[in-house]
Amino acid sequence: MNEAIETDVVIVGAGPTGLALACQLIRYGIEFVIFDAKASITDLSKAIAVQARTLEIYEQLGLAERAVAEGAIAKRVNVITGGTIRGTLDLSNIGKNLSPFPFALLLEQSKNEQLLYDYVQRNGKKVLWQTALESVAQTDEKVTATIKNASGEMRVITAKYLIGCDGAKSAVRHKLDFTFEGNTIDALFYVADVEMTFSESHDGIYVTFGADSFVAFFPMQGENRWRIVGNLPEEARREENEIDYDEVENKIRSETQMPLDITNVKWFSVYRVHSRRVDKFRDRLCFLAGDAAHVHTPAGGQGMNTGIGDAYNLAWKLALVLKGKAEESLLDTYNTERLENAKRLLATTDRMFELGTNDDFLTNFIRTHVFPFVAQYALRLDMVKETIFPIVSQTGINYRHSALSVHQGDENFKVKAGDRMPYFLVGGTSVYEFLREPKFHFLIFSDGQSDFQKLKAQIENEGGEQLDCQIFPLYPRVAETFGVNESFALLLRPDNHTGFISEEISPNKLRTYPALKNAFKEDCFI
Repeated sequence: MNEAIETDVVIVGAGPTGLALACQLIRYGIEFVIFDAKASITDLSKAIAVQARTLEIYEQLGLAERAVAEGAIAKRVNVITGGTIRGTLDLSNIGKNLSPFPFALLLEQSKNEQLLYDYVQRNGKKVLWQTALESVAQTDEKVTATIKNASGEMRVITAKYLIGCDGAKSAVRHKLDFTFEGNTIDALFYVADVEMTFSESHDGIYVTFGADSFVAFFPMQGENRWRIVGNLPEEARREENEIDYDEVENKIRSETQMPLDITNVKWFSVYRVHSRRVDKFRDRLCFLAGDAAHVHTPAGGQGMNTGIGDAYNLAWKLALVLKGKAEESLLDTYNTERLENAKRLLATTDRMFELGTNDDFLTNFIRTHVFPFVAQYALRLDMVKETIFPIVSQTGINYRHSALSVHQGDENFKVKAGDRMPYFLVGGTSVYEFLREPKFHFLIFSDGQSDFQKLKAQIENEGGEQLDCQIFPLYPRVAETFGVNESFALLLRPDNHTGFISEEISPNKLRTYPALKNAFKEDCFI
């Protein structure tokens, strides 16, 4: 056995979640070891939806521009009935004024992994490929992981924390006996990446609904490249490996009733959908993230994005604790915040999935006769857009019930403690451009009646390593977004969720904030 490795964090799994966590730890200067049983990043497309919230996270890493350039923006959803487009849902500007990325981006998982892996490598880190987890043990002070590489060589890694990002069949979850309860949908589903000549334009999503089934076409970057997904309810009792592509293609043709010519099948898979989650995301020094903690139906394209969101939430908390800037109890908020999100996510995707596949008469009638006509008009209403976009894009995720959300003072605001920082422009520039540093941000929005420069200097002098302070004019758009007309201040966590918001611009609120108690001298601001 080779010499033991010592590090701060062990990341098991180098898919999108594990790589995203590695990228975040690099931002915070935290040492880690990441390994995966695979030989390299995936070469399969797998997940293809990248939501706006993920792009906002990518933007902090300098990866958003490349992601958008390499992906395809879906401008509309076309609903097909009887071989004819009966309704069109305009997606081109669905998130206007809600995110700097107000659209649905289609970028396959392999390219997302490449983006993240390139970032890891550029920063001098590597992934131990073809390396499997043999065992894991933990005490109150450390985690010990035994790993084995492709040559059969064993190594021991000791770390302060371990995170299982190793997918739905997670070895970490099994070895630590996490529960993983839920159900399996009683139907088979298929996915195919193809080259296809299609009579319609390549900038939209196309979907057709049958009595108890659906077929959907998603444009992918590259000429005539499409992702096709659908379900096979009549084949529920067959095994996945018993279904061949030809019979699925016949079903695609019969259900869409549209002229199409599939010339090349790059990837085809048949699978069963599971809707499951753990009952906790943390066991002492070990954590789960991504598919290791929750799996659900593909409705809404949430899976890969949720794993990246898990990593984003956990990384800054690990960094603060490891640097001695916060108490160990801060890590409990990862469990409470992301477990609540997982519960909400499974309920939402299950409902969306039910609408798309349920075979009862009323649901089928609404899906095939009402939805195509109503939806295209409903999406023209700002109120509907402002409801749907935050749910699907994950920009609406909030942690209002978290111990890190201090609600005293936010009673009169539209934005509450725990909410993601709203998007707006400051002097023509996205507010997020001012929030890229991996630290807390104390923002003062001034109506011009007071000068806060002395306060700004004092805050940055006392807590500059962990906290910056910025002053912005109270623009009309800001006043409208927050629902106030006088100066106010808010604290943003490093993940750009609001810690507190108040018209009382008091620096003492910083010293008492749960995750900042160790940031300042005992007597500062008094």
